Amino acid sequence: MNEPMDFLIWTRSTAFDVAVTIFVIGVILRLFEIISLGRKQNLAEAKGTEFGPGMRTIFSRSVPDLGTFRRQPLTVVTGYMFHIGLFISLIMFVPHIELFRATFGFGWPGLPTPIVDAAAVLALIGLLAGLWHRIMNPVMQKITTFEDWLVWTLTFLPILTGYLAYHRMVDPYPLILGLHVLSVEALMIAFPFTKLMHTFTVFLSRWYNGAMNGRRGVES
Repeated sequence: MNEPMDFLIWTRSTAFDVAVTIFVIGVILRLFEIISLGRKQNLAEAKGTEFGPGMRTIFSRSVPDLGTFRRQPLTVVTGYMFHIGLFISLIMFVPHIELFRATFGFGWPGLPTPIVDAAAVLALIGLLAGLWHRIMNPVMQKITTFEDWLVWTLTFLPILTGYLAYHRMVDPYPLILGLHVLSVEALMIAFPFTKLMHTFTVFLSRWYNGAMNGRRGVES
């Protein structure tokens, strides 16, 4: 009986099906919850449009203002390192694309493996630097909750195990690959119920803030 291989098969079958089901249902329910809240009817006369300012805010809030960068350069730099590195590692890695193609029937071109490899290292450094800042900064210590530690761990482990698996740094290989898949599934299960959900809601909230300011005729 090959236990590491059995473990890998389980993570890619039963555990994967459970994780995907919880992820999809959870995200749909959370989005429904947010959208169903609606908004009160605004009886004031509109002084501007909503759609254009809302779209501009989505992009403008993605670029830090100079004041924020001067106050918290480490937070800004490590944040971009992590998000860019994670995006490339997750979306542009050919094996990930092939998994998506096998599951949903379509895919897209990937990037060369050395670029994705470097992006994974970038993401890991960004996460570790962010962790160091959270531990050493007195203000961050006071506002950090258990959920913050949980989300950091759930985000860090898939990248770390994926890097170890790709470079075959753990023997037996099926074990580390299975741990990588399992860590991703843990992330998927927690996703709808933690701050990770901001991946979807951040754009909704930015558009809404910009749209409301646009209606009032002010810049967001």
